[in-house]
Amino acid sequence: MLSDRRILVTGLTGQIGHPVARFLAEDNDVWGVARFSADGSQERAESIGVRTHVADLASGDLSGLPDDFTHLVHFAAWQGKADDHDRAIRANAEATGLLMAHCQHAEAALIASTNSVYRANEDPLHRYTETDPLGDPTAPHSPTYGVSKVSQEAVARTMARVLDLPTTIARINASYGPNGGLPAYHGDWVAAGQTVWLREPGPNAYSPIHEEDMARQVAALLDAASTPATIVNWCGDDMVTAEDWTAAFGAHLGVDPEIARYDLPGGQPGSAADPTKRHSLTGPCSIDWRDGMIATLEARTGSTGG
Repeated sequence: MLSDRRILVTGLTGQIGHPVARFLAEDNDVWGVARFSADGSQERAESIGVRTHVADLASGDLSGLPDDFTHLVHFAAWQGKADDHDRAIRANAEATGLLMAHCQHAEAALIASTNSVYRANEDPLHRYTETDPLGDPTAPHSPTYGVSKVSQEAVARTMARVLDLPTTIARINASYGPNGGLPAYHGDWVAAGQTVWLREPGPNAYSPIHEEDMARQVAALLDAASTPATIVNWCGDDMVTAEDWTAAFGAHLGVDPEIARYDLPGGQPGSAADPTKRHSLTGPCSIDWRDGMIATLEARTGSTGG
């Protein structure tokens, strides 16, 4: 549990950063840095008790932002559709190093990475462990995301040692909740009668983790920070296929979901992660995936079942 600390959270306008900042702001002085380019995004952040600071992290200009934070929680990431590796590495890797340098006097830093850093395993039900080989798998939404996050990890590991800043690098796997995430979007599509697109041939395995569990686990992951950096999968306890959660959405709504398949050369046939190390640091998750996903569906669509 974190209380009475001064915490900087980045990516406040993103899917995970907002609910985590909201949770931390209940007992801490939380600052949020983002571009806040979308209408109302800065006001939304301030409505949960966060002090906002407008900055483009990729530019490296953090003037006016305090540097006396006790903790850094870095979620900001660029996931553009353009095949622009220079921009992706500047935004995801270089920006991380500059941010850690700015917060070098903090007690600990939590740097959010992704399961997309792993080299694709041919077994779609393989659970990636922290020691599995890294690679450059292709993400369907952003061709530069995987390699730029591998680069980010290298920068964060280096800065942890150079600055003697205890750091945890947490590889997120299938986060979801009312604020978004892959399972949430699939639920939206099922509710709207739209096709759910999954990779072929399947199954499409993940280790989904609810945003509330992530918020509760931040303190433990910061406590686990070290130099050299601690590397951990930030995932749920159970391996669940997208086929299974799509079926659960359909059953709840009383509809038969339409699923179509697409091929993604170079992509991961599955994306489940081994939660063993995370479990040893944070304990078990509190939200079962079935309960969490149906609650997410209802919160986003207003549906109470068919």
